[in-house]
Amino acid sequence: MDISEHMRIGPLDTHVRVEIDGVAIADSRRPMVLREKGFPPRYYLPREDVRFDLLERTEATTHCPIKGDASYFSAKVGDTVHKDVVWSYESPIPEAEDVAGLVAFFDEKVDVYLDDELQERPVTKFS
Repeated sequence: MDISEHMRIGPLDTHVRVEIDGVAIADSRRPMVLREKGFPPRYYLPREDVRFDLLERTEATTHCPIKGDASYFSAKVGDTVHKDVVWSYESPIPEAEDVAGLVAFFDEKVDVYLDDELQERPVTKFS
């Protein structure tokens, strides 16, 4: 399948920090950006740059015909659980292998900083 008309994946020379309730949950200078038709850009980060001590895998899964099967994580910050705000494609389809094992966040539900500048939260069906 040629996915180039639906999405593009590539490295981004940008510092990405993700915060939830004021707590940095991810901090990376090695992001991949996925630009998918109909969606805001998604920043996929190496697992080493994500605080997995604040994440817990959930039972949730979804299937994307362009990327494959995603698994989800909830973030616990203080006493608050932010359900299924993080996902990863552990074994994406071959055309999307650049995001294999990386972690992405629903930017609609977290604070994303690009080069220390807070980004406006996108409004999508996931808001």
